[in-house]
Amino acid sequence: MNLSTSKGSYAAGMIVDMELALVGGQESSVSKGKLLLSSFLGRDSGGRISEKIGQLQALRKISLHDNVLGGIVPRSLGLLHNLRGVYLFNNRLSGSIPPSIGNCPVLQTLDVSNNSLFGTIPPSLANSTRLYRLNLSFNSLMGSIPVSLTQSPSLIFLALQHNHLSGSIPDTWGRKGNYSYHLQFLILDHNLISGTIPVSINKLALLQEISLSHNQLSGAIPNELGSLSGLQKLDFSNNAFNGSIPSGFSNLTSLVSLNLEGNRLNNQIPDGFDRLHNLSVGEIPASLIRLANLTYFNVSYNNLSGSVPSSFAKKFNSSSFVGNLQLCGYSISTPCPSPPPVVLPTPTKEEPKRHRRKFSTKDIILIAAGVLLVALLLLCIILLCCLLKKRSASEGKNGKTTMRGLPGKSDKTGAVAAPEVESGGEMGGKLVHFDGPFVFTADDLLCATAEIMGKSSYGTAYKATLEDGNQVAVKRLREKTTKGQREFETEAAALGKIRHPNLLALRAFYLGPKGEKLLVFDYMPVGSLASYLHARGPEIAVDWPTRMNIAIGVARGLNHLHTQQEIIHGNLTSSSILLDEQTDAHIAEFGLSRLMTTAANTDVISTAGTLGYRAPELSKLKNANTKTDVYSLGVIILELLTGKSPGEPINGMDLPQWVASIVKEEWTNEVFDLELMRDAQTIGDELLNTLKLALHCVDPTPTARPEADEVVQQLEEIKPELAASPADDEAKVPTNY
Repeated sequence: MNLSTSKGSYAAGMIVDMELALVGGQESSVSKGKLLLSSFLGRDSGGRISEKIGQLQALRKISLHDNVLGGIVPRSLGLLHNLRGVYLFNNRLSGSIPPSIGNCPVLQTLDVSNNSLFGTIPPSLANSTRLYRLNLSFNSLMGSIPVSLTQSPSLIFLALQHNHLSGSIPDTWGRKGNYSYHLQFLILDHNLISGTIPVSINKLALLQEISLSHNQLSGAIPNELGSLSGLQKLDFSNNAFNGSIPSGFSNLTSLVSLNLEGNRLNNQIPDGFDRLHNLSVGEIPASLIRLANLTYFNVSYNNLSGSVPSSFAKKFNSSSFVGNLQLCGYSISTPCPSPPPVVLPTPTKEEPKRHRRKFSTKDIILIAAGVLLVALLLLCIILLCCLLKKRSASEGKNGKTTMRGLPGKSDKTGAVAAPEVESGGEMGGKLVHFDGPFVFTADDLLCATAEIMGKSSYGTAYKATLEDGNQVAVKRLREKTTKGQREFETEAAALGKIRHPNLLALRAFYLGPKGEKLLVFDYMPVGSLASYLHARGPEIAVDWPTRMNIAIGVARGLNHLHTQQEIIHGNLTSSSILLDEQTDAHIAEFGLSRLMTTAANTDVISTAGTLGYRAPELSKLKNANTKTDVYSLGVIILELLTGKSPGEPINGMDLPQWVASIVKEEWTNEVFDLELMRDAQTIGDELLNTLKLALHCVDPTPTARPEADEVVQQLEEIKPELAASPADDEAKVPTNY
């Protein structure tokens, strides 16, 4: 928390001109009229905000969020004419919102969300011509939405969700000289709002998100909303809308999520909607493909009819269509009826009889000769197949078999069928194959063209291109660092059975005649997370959903290792996280410590410290554990948030130390990657909550760190749309490369 004066922003531990402590109701005399902010602005400090805060005429910012402050919002805030920001969210404030706040002419942000405020929304809040963010959500406010808010010339973000607001939505948007045209986020869901959607909302040309779900709205959805070309999210679910989906919606080319679930819509869905997620009425024509950005679609529990386009049925789960009794074609259990057969008209005139040709003796001889020739050819083919089969069986007895390459069948626990032991080919040795669709022998593997992808403490990784063009990743383990052959085979066989969507699958291993050991994995085309973040070109952006998906994937994979396999990774870095074409994360090098000697593992632990991922206690411990792995996970999450490499010290500090120092000085925004700050308006809370979790993971005290399963749970709570489906993750076992 911090307060700001006209001289600038002051962090905790610095001073502002004031004579009285204004939190907790205690007076505190300080020499020369100055007071340390840290003396009364500690987190979870409790207490109340005194009316004496109005004496701080130079005050520009009040940031007392995430405490247990009670009492009311002081009316004296209206005396602070230099006040720019009020951040009182996540407290226990009660009472009403004082209308006097409207007397702050340069107020830019008012956020009192997640408190226990009641009463009505003061119309005077819109008096400030600079107010761009108003968040009154998650309170118990009543009454109607003030007309003045619809005419604010500066408002960008308006969040009033989860209150008890009633009445109708004012139809005054954009009036008085096209006011309110700056509004980008209009969030009014989970209230008691009734009536219809005002047509004037179409004047909000910059609108990106509108959420009116879980209200009592009715009537038809205005076709004019189709003019909001920048709209990305529209949620009108769980109301009482009727009629059809407006044809103008096909013009919403920026739309990512459309939710019309739980209404009374009927008739047909208009052309241009092929990728909507939450449509809920009428027929679904295949011409909806125009909305190329749409990634969420749900039309369940409406009155839709007709058939679902095949592109919809393939892309979206059947749960997006259930509850529409006359809708078909979205799953195997809901086939559409076959069209009636076409009856050709009966010819009116009798067709002339066809002339039948009589074959001559010469024709009959030629036909017989042709039939005999075909029979002889088939006989030759059968004999050739028998000879090849006999030869293959003979070679099998001599140990010269080829890989069958059949994919192993996995059960719901991710177990893989018994490994196939194959000959090492002309080079000798042994190739043990677990699963995968590629057909290759040891000779194919050893003769493949190889390209070095990277080196680690365990060995060198190559991209191997087989003769048929298929690619696999091969890790050649360092010589004289692995266990004996029998113990190595036992441990490698155990690793080959592990399957999880976020773990890199071991597909085969090769033991050479001279002691060389090769591990064969899936090839990940995007490469490592380290190169993806730090070696990409300026034209490649990595947005927040992608980074969050990677973080959740790594956490899930690590949790599976800890809880299901009892494996400690011990060397988790962004270089050991590989990304597939969908940028889903796959943890590599897990369990390799089981293949290595004790001396080699000690070397791995000591080397990890130079990369910036090692937990501080590993300087004294000989073995890694779940807490040291979670520390490394926390560093990776910080890497995703900041865009900075942990291997590069910042002002003499490692990445966790640097982030902690910035947060301590209340300059949290300086932590985040600039790419993420472009969307801070919409993802700010997610960024902050993820940052808190990452700092929890890198706590210097091991016992204070969460376990991996807790990290997964918290990440999924931060980003619910990325949470695991009800089906067990373990059932989602990839069986191909």
